[in-house]
Amino acid sequence: METIHIYHTNDVHSHLKRWPRIQHFLTNQRTLYSQISEDFLLFDIGDFIDRWHPLSEATHGQGNIELLNESGYTAVTIGNNEGVNFPYESLNHLYDKGDFDVVVANLYNKDSQHPAWLKPYKVYQTTSGTAIGVIGLTAHFSLLYELLGWHLTEPLEELGKWIQPLKEQSDIIILLSHLGLSHDERIAMEYPEIDVILGGHTHHALPEGKHLGQTLIAGAGKHGRYVGHVTLHIDEKKLIKKQAKLYNVMELPPVPDEKAISKELYRKGKKILKQKITTLTNEYKHDSFQVTELSQILCNALREWCDADCAFINAGLILGSLSGDVTAYDLLTICPHPINPCKIELTGSELRKVLLETREEDWAHKHVVGLGFRGTVMGASVYSRIAFKENNDILINDLELDYEKTYSLAIPDMFTFGHFFKEVFPNKQKEYFLPEFLRDLLKWKLQQ
Repeated sequence: METIHIYHTNDVHSHLKRWPRIQHFLTNQRTLYSQISEDFLLFDIGDFIDRWHPLSEATHGQGNIELLNESGYTAVTIGNNEGVNFPYESLNHLYDKGDFDVVVANLYNKDSQHPAWLKPYKVYQTTSGTAIGVIGLTAHFSLLYELLGWHLTEPLEELGKWIQPLKEQSDIIILLSHLGLSHDERIAMEYPEIDVILGGHTHHALPEGKHLGQTLIAGAGKHGRYVGHVTLHIDEKKLIKKQAKLYNVMELPPVPDEKAISKELYRKGKKILKQKITTLTNEYKHDSFQVTELSQILCNALREWCDADCAFINAGLILGSLSGDVTAYDLLTICPHPINPCKIELTGSELRKVLLETREEDWAHKHVVGLGFRGTVMGASVYSRIAFKENNDILINDLELDYEKTYSLAIPDMFTFGHFFKEVFPNKQKEYFLPEFLRDLLKWKLQQ
């Protein structure tokens, strides 16, 4: 009999407050299994890095890679926060100093070759000679990857290309899936050869995993609240039993000075970001429920950057005020979102529907989760070259809205990913502007 222990994290999103405790726990578990001659593998399933955190922003993710190295990860796959929130060169060199494998089968260069820093899959040998094949897949944000210079293939199609060589070389197959639970469930039914799916992206926490067909699906929530543990029992290289559990990190033994350690990671990034961007002669105040000069500056910057007829943003995107010397850290603090500019073409009639929705009574108080948004509430609507008259008549650049004319509207890209404007946006052509975030536009405008 052979017992293999697989530990996994996913969607930490640079929430490093709990990281000292997680790292200490993983180190102890590795030592424990080494002493009793049982194999230990450790995987991260993507979105470990999130540029809201000063360390991640200041080091272009390299600080996060150091943390993975220190914890002795076996392999990782990438999430969309690694994949589409860095410029091409930053991602291309993100893992240069990584002491672990990066497995992503569906990411290619524009020449349809896998970049040198990743493998589509890797086969690991246990001390008893069992071959464990590990393949990775990341979420299919193909348009955004293309704009950054990458080529991303459809994940399930890509999996079909590699499943046969994996079967030929492996006794056990594990998928690192940054695709989301519904995709994992589909894969479990279509590819029964896969023994374990370690999942992420949709932040699902499965306390005892989910058995579907012959496959065990596992997921460890988000933000480092849990560490996952899958145990495999092997007899003569045949899998006879598998089980999953989650450890609640706050119930693990505390680590001496853990708060000081996590604060130091934050302070380290903050120090690097203290370079001055500009000096303001006036104070620009923040108010999520009022149009302020600061939110108007950002909205105007968005319209100009996208060369659009008009623009709107939600004031909840700005989380603080600015005055005096403004640093890169200040801009990150008040605009931490990995949200890009987007331009969409609408008829006047469609534009009217969209704009009237942004003026609905409950709009400003809507709570927003995900979509790159790092605030809490939508906030007031802020407009550029859009004005409202009595009876909801609308002016675009001081001219009455023409229902038949086509207008270009600049918006934060979050409005194209969620459940907003579902009657209008889904089938419209959209132009995304990458790799700039909204805080980059704010910097550009303030420096002017």
